[in-house]
Amino acid sequence: MKLVDTAIQRPVSVIVGVMLIALFGLIALYRIPVQLIPDVDRPVVTINTIWPGASPEEIEQEIVQRQEEQLKAVEGLEKMTSESFDSRGQVVLEFSVGLDPDAMLLKVSNKLDQVTGYPLDADKPVLTSGSGGNTSAITWLILEPLPGNEEVDIETYRDFVEDLVKSGLERVPGVAQSNVYGGFERELQVIVDPAAMAAHAVTVDQMAAAITAENSNISGGSFDEGKRRYIVRTVGQYTTPAQIEDVVIRDGPDGRVLVADVARAELGYKRPSVTVRQRGKQAIAINATRETGANVLEVMDGIRAAFTEFNEGPLLREGLILRQVYDETEYINASIDLVRSNIVVGGALATLVLLVFLRSASTVFIIITTIPISIVGTFLVMSLVGRNINVISLAGMAFAVGMVVDNAIVALENIYRHRQMGKDRVRAAFDGATEVWGAMLASTLTTIAIFLPIVFIEDEAGQLFRDIAIAVSSSVALSLVVALTVIPMMSARLMRNRVQSRGAGGGNILDRFGSRVSGAISDSVYHISGSTALRVSVVVVLIGASVISAWTLLPKAEYLPTGNRNLIFSILLPPPGYSLDELIEVGQQIEDVLRPRWEAQPGSPEAAAIEGPLVPHMFYVAFGRSAFMGARAGDPSRVKEIIPIIQQPLFAIPGMIAIVRQSGLFQGIGGGRAIALEISGPDLGRLLSLGG
Repeated sequence: MKLVDTAIQRPVSVIVGVMLIALFGLIALYRIPVQLIPDVDRPVVTINTIWPGASPEEIEQEIVQRQEEQLKAVEGLEKMTSESFDSRGQVVLEFSVGLDPDAMLLKVSNKLDQVTGYPLDADKPVLTSGSGGNTSAITWLILEPLPGNEEVDIETYRDFVEDLVKSGLERVPGVAQSNVYGGFERELQVIVDPAAMAAHAVTVDQMAAAITAENSNISGGSFDEGKRRYIVRTVGQYTTPAQIEDVVIRDGPDGRVLVADVARAELGYKRPSVTVRQRGKQAIAINATRETGANVLEVMDGIRAAFTEFNEGPLLREGLILRQVYDETEYINASIDLVRSNIVVGGALATLVLLVFLRSASTVFIIITTIPISIVGTFLVMSLVGRNINVISLAGMAFAVGMVVDNAIVALENIYRHRQMGKDRVRAAFDGATEVWGAMLASTLTTIAIFLPIVFIEDEAGQLFRDIAIAVSSSVALSLVVALTVIPMMSARLMRNRVQSRGAGGGNILDRFGSRVSGAISDSVYHISGSTALRVSVVVVLIGASVISAWTLLPKAEYLPTGNRNLIFSILLPPPGYSLDELIEVGQQIEDVLRPRWEAQPGSPEAAAIEGPLVPHMFYVAFGRSAFMGARAGDPSRVKEIIPIIQQPLFAIPGMIAIVRQSGLFQGIGGGRAIALEISGPDLGRLLSLGG
C-alpha cells in the first residue's frame, strides 16, 4: 500500500504532519466556542402589542384575533400560540427546523403589515426573532444597598439600572440581551381633582388632548440676517411639572381654564407590576443572555469585568452593589472538568491494560500516541464544521478514547507477528500494516456508518446529538489514518530488534495464561465449526442470552438527563384574582422558612443545628397573575433536599398550584418531563371544566 510505504520511508513528513495536526488542533481548542449544551435552534418569531388600559378580552378581540387571521397563512408555520394579558397581547409563531430565521421574520413582518383596524391608542406591534431552544440567562445579578445604607429605597433605582447596568452589560461582546426586573419606573403624573373638573366642566379627554398637543417642538423655518442664517423653532416640550400646570385646557367667554385649576403635576413612579425580593428584602434583578455561538466563558469574563467596574465606580458612589447570584460557567466548568477527568482516566486505564498485557514500554508508547493525535485532531474537525465544545461533544470524545486505540492495536499486533516470522523491522512494518488495512477500514466505516447519519437529522434530536456523531466519527477516522502512517513509521524505528516468541511453555504467568486462553478459544471454534447443529445452537443461545440480559438490565427510559445543576426553580400559580400584595405575602411565607438557612454561617453552631443544606441565595419574583422563585444550596450535592423544604409552605396555601423542581441541564429542550395537553374549542368555560 503506497500510503504505508511513504510513511515508513519518510518519517520526517509524518512527524511534521502530526505536529501540524497538534498545532492547529490546539489553536482550534482555544478558539472554538465553549458552552454548556449544543445550540438547538427552532425559528421562533414573537409579536408583542401594547394597548394601555385594555382588558385581556379587548386585547384578544381587537388585536390578537386580527393578527392571527393574517399570520396563519405564513409559509413554514408549524404552530401559532397567543396570550392576552392586561394591556398586552402576545403571539408566538414556531417554524420548521432549518428555515432561515431572518427570512421568517421578514415574511411575518409583511403579513403583519396587512392587519388593519387597530385601536387608535394601541402601540405598533414589536417583532422579535429568536430560538425555541436553550435561551436561558447565563447570569443573574442582584442590586442591593451596601452595608450601612439600608435606608435607601432600592426600588427607585430602576431607571438608573437601565441606563447604567443594562446598557453596560449589552455592550459586552457576546451578550445578546439584558433584562431588568423589579423597581419602579419614573413617570410624570397628572393627578386630577374630580370636584374641580366638574366645577369647570372639563373632561379627562379634553385635558389629555390639551397636554398632548402642547408637548411638541415645532420648526418655524429659517431666515437670513446680514451674513448669518438663523433656524427658528417653537420649543414646547415639557421639562418641568410646572410647565404642564400652565397648559390651557379651554379658553372661552367664561374664562380660561388651566391644568393647575383642575389637577396638579408631579414626578412619581408607575404602579409596580413586578416585584423582586432577594433573601427577604426588596431588590432589582438583572440577567444576561448570550448570543448564539458565543463563547460563554469569554462572555462571562466580560460580564464580571463590567459589573466589577460598576461596583468600584458609580454604584459605590450611590452606596449600592451588584452581587452575582447565579453563574452558568460554574456548572459548565464543573461539567467540562468531569468529562476531561473521564477522558484522562479512560486513557490512563487503556494505557495500563496495554502495559499489563503487552509488557513493552515501546509498544505501549507506539499505541497510545493514537489517543492525543486523534482527540486533538477532532478539535480541529469540530472547529472546521462550526461546532462548539460542550458536555455532549466532550462525552463523544470520552467514548472515542477507548475506540481510537483499536486500529493501532490491530496494526501493531500484526506487525509484531511478522517480526516473529523473522522479518526485519521495516519489512514487518510494511507487510503487517498493509495486510490488515482492509479489515481496519471496514471496521472504521462500520463505526462511522452508525454515528454519521445523525449529522443529517435536522430536528431537535439531530441537533442535540450531532456533536457526538461528529466527535466519534472524526476520532475513529483519524485513528485509521494514524494506524496506517504513524504506527508503521514508529514500529520500523522503535520496535525491539529481537522479538521473542510467546510459546505455551515459556514466559511468565501472564504468557502461560494467555496461551491457555488462546488455545481454549481455538479448540472451541474448531469443534463448533465441525457441527451444523452446534453452530446453530451457539447462535441461538448467544442471541437469547443477549436479549434476556438487555431486557433485564434495561434502565428507565428518559429522553434527556436532568443533570445536577445547583438551582431549585419553582413556578407558582395562585388562585384567580390574587393581587401583587398577596403574592408578596406568599413570598414572605417562603422566606420565613428559608431565613435561618441563609442567616447561618457555614461551620457555625447555628448551621450545625439546622437539618438539611444551607441556602445562601434565594430570590422571589412576583408579577401579574403568577410568581417564580429560585434557591441554591451551599452544598451543591444536597440541592435536591431543598425541594420538600420549599414545598411545605406552598402546599399549605389553599388553591395554590406550585411546581418545585431542580433546574435541568437541557433547559427548554424536549419539554423536560412535562406532558403538554392542549384542549381546543369555542367555549372557554367548557374548556376550563374539561381541563379540570
